[in-house]
Amino acid sequence: MPQDPAERRVVVTGPPRRTQRASGYYRPRTEIAEQTTLGHTYVRSLMRTQLRAASAVFAVLVLLVGPLPLLFAAMPDARRLEWAVLGFCLYAPLVLLARWYVRRAERNERDFVLLVEDR
Repeated sequence: MPQDPAERRVVVTGPPRRTQRASGYYRPRTEIAEQTTLGHTYVRSLMRTQLRAASAVFAVLVLLVGPLPLLFAAMPDARRLEWAVLGFCLYAPLVLLARWYVRRAERNERDFVLLVEDR
């Protein structure tokens, strides 16, 4: 016997409204907010990567600017050379170094946010 079309069931599928979290699931953002040991480890790793980038910039800066007083002391009559080196030759590397540091720090923070987000 054929069924009446009004009695036919329609199944509607879609994304689940609630998802069951697996046992043992943790939220890094909560760990950081509650200042647990794991949250402290997350923040410490971010600080360590930021410190590593800052140390690299400082080392390059010391190697770039550090020998200049010795160079200027070796040539006492070259006042114009000192201003040329400080004004023109040193400006571009310092700007590039600062730009690299800012981009690296932002990348570190972006990676940290991706680690902490619930994705």
